Amino acid sequence: SMSVIVWWLATMVMVAVHSASAGVVELNWEVEYKLGWPDCKEGIVIAINGEFPGPTINAVAGDTVIVHVTNKLSTEGVVIHWHGIRQNGTPWADGAAGVTQCPINPGETLTYNFIVDKAGTHFYHGHYGMQRSAGLYGMMIVRSPKETLQYDGEFNLLLSDWWHQSSHAQELYLSSRPMRWIGEPQSLLINGRGQFNCSLAAYFNKGGLKECKFKENDECAPSILRVEPNKVYRLRIASTTALASLNFAVEGHQLEVVEADGNYIAPFTVDDIDLYSGETYSVLLRTHNPTPSRNYWISVGVRGRKPNTTQALTVLHYAGAPEFEHLPHPPPVTPRWDDYDRSKSFTNKIFAAKGYPPPPEKSDEQLFLLNTQNLMDKYTKWAINNVSLSVPATPYIGTIRYGLKTLNYQKPPGKEIMRDYDITKPPVNPNTTKGSGIYNLQSGRVVDVILQNANVLKGRGSEIHPWHLHGHDFWVLGYGEGKFRLGVDEKTYNLKNPPLRNTVALYPYGWTALRFLTDNPGVWFFHCHIEPHLHMGMGVVFAEGVDKIAKMNIPDQVLGCGSTREFLMNRGRH
Repeated sequence: SMSVIVWWLATMVMVAVHSASAGVVELNWEVEYKLGWPDCKEGIVIAINGEFPGPTINAVAGDTVIVHVTNKLSTEGVVIHWHGIRQNGTPWADGAAGVTQCPINPGETLTYNFIVDKAGTHFYHGHYGMQRSAGLYGMMIVRSPKETLQYDGEFNLLLSDWWHQSSHAQELYLSSRPMRWIGEPQSLLINGRGQFNCSLAAYFNKGGLKECKFKENDECAPSILRVEPNKVYRLRIASTTALASLNFAVEGHQLEVVEADGNYIAPFTVDDIDLYSGETYSVLLRTHNPTPSRNYWISVGVRGRKPNTTQALTVLHYAGAPEFEHLPHPPPVTPRWDDYDRSKSFTNKIFAAKGYPPPPEKSDEQLFLLNTQNLMDKYTKWAINNVSLSVPATPYIGTIRYGLKTLNYQKPPGKEIMRDYDITKPPVNPNTTKGSGIYNLQSGRVVDVILQNANVLKGRGSEIHPWHLHGHDFWVLGYGEGKFRLGVDEKTYNLKNPPLRNTVALYPYGWTALRFLTDNPGVWFFHCHIEPHLHMGMGVVFAEGVDKIAKMNIPDQVLGCGSTREFLMNRGRH
């Protein structure tokens, strides 16, 4: 419609004016539990200012974002991680509990203050306990003052998974001896909306089912994408799932993939896209001119794990089509969950857009991270180089800033760990230990990380792990099958146009290599983005530029716990 285009031009003009001098986006948030109906069944969600998912943040590259977060959860702390924002110069605002800050106590307020230095599709989420699983998440869109992509309108699609069990029960199950696995999600949600026990497909095809009694304004009614014919729409898609890998498709429409994790990529066209937890994409969708006007399915289904969850569905509604009409075809079928070749062929199409600098030709150090599932005193854990991460009571950044004690830095394990381990079988020695998992990286270095997957604890199998790095984008140099061969596989690296990402998949029984620059002093989490896996110890921490952290101006309010609290109180007395 004309109004959409006028609105679009107005916003573009606004963006142009706005960016002449960097702006400030200031928000006041109250985080609290509330009753919700995310999948038409009552459950408890974490809401921000009463909204679930939380409000979308809209900013322009260069803006300062200030968020005053008040914790209204009466019995637990809270933090918010700004996923995809590099936090250059503000590592204390990264929102990783125990790493960059103390959780915000009930009733207290913490101000996050940081610059969004570049455009991209991002999101934010809880990073304490398993609060992300409880629904603490929302979109964060950083626009470019000079957008090079041409389109007529846009939609945000935040994808998540949902359990009927509370996140507290899930945490307890995972930490039990023996572990009780949480199982597959009951529902998938699109912008916080799903339908359990109500087949939307049947609803639209039979003109209404008794289980699907929602009205247009119900909390679980699908958010319909309303489009005009012969236009181009940008769909900004983010996955904040706790567990599921996803596939996204629009019936009768191809998708041109143009952005991944806040970086432009060389455009390519596909019928559907795979998204792992922590990834974001922009795709351009071109509408055609159906006569008569009609609706098309949008489907989201589970990949990478044997699904026990029905698809999330919504509708692409062409102007003038009947609202709740019979759709002539069933929704697009999600590709088979274990067709990994298909997943890899999608991944292998992703290259940096023209104009992005290639990575340095050589690295200064190689860090090998072997991913295994282990036992510790009959508790099931995930471990990296046989250390299962346990974050201390005093955030690392505070310990380093005030030199409170010498941190026990891990020695990067040599190549031996990889050489001697048989990744095709369950671990010979299943035992692991808990540790603080922190590596000391000097500033100004080129670091390669080689992630190596292996067999699970029992039986035959290897899982997909999406790895996410805080504080950085990295170049994805390559993927391979089986065990990484030192001196051989490096020759296969793409050093010409590898994509810049902040999240990357580690495929079953394979390896993934990435390279990044230590150009952002801080303490940065690097972990599997599957919520239960992180909860079970699947991560490491990089302390980068320790000498610079020791001189940083870190607000006292982020360090009011553990030994930093004592230190700051004593300092205040003198």
